[in-house]
Amino acid sequence: MTIPEHLPAIPMWAAIVVTALCVLGALVALLGSIGLRQLPTMYDRIHAPTLTSTMGVACMVIAMSVYFSCVEGFTLKALLIGIFVLVTTPVTMVLLARASVYRDRVEGSNNVPKDDL
Repeated sequence: MTIPEHLPAIPMWAAIVVTALCVLGALVALLGSIGLRQLPTMYDRIHAPTLTSTMGVACMVIAMSVYFSCVEGFTLKALLIGIFVLVTTPVTMVLLARASVYRDRVEGSNNVPKDDL
């Protein structure tokens, strides 16, 4: 089997590692999507994609780092993408949770989490 000319050649061990990490990251993201669909309340649904996206992004960033290290040498772009996603995901989750708590309290819902005070 020959490698197409537009694709760079990487070692077999790197291709296996990159493939395994990409598949693992995709499966973890699928698990988060299933949790988002199956869990009953907004407060339960927040956790599934937030927690699994951290693991999925970590797998993808490691896969990108291995691939680009073999092709171009060390690059900072994979690391920066991972940092930005890992920083913004929890912030987004907190903002969604606060908006949901506010909405439920204004509407007088009984499913609102209690204050910590």
